[in-house]
Amino acid sequence: MRQQLSQLLEEHRDLDDVIARIHEQAPFDQLQLQRMKKRKLMLKDLILKLESELLPDIIA
Repeated sequence: MRQQLSQLLEEHRDLDDVIARIHEQAPFDQLQLQRMKKRKLMLKDLILKLESELLPDIIA
């Protein structure tokens, strides 16, 4: 599970870099950019889910 989390974090960072580079270029494919942003959000949701599964619930 930790390995999967690590892979997702790496893919999320890579997508962030690609999105930033695409914004620097003009013109850019808006549809491609939207798809990348959607994938990045999906990755973030998966990352948060895995992190919550890995961390035990602590009742204070």
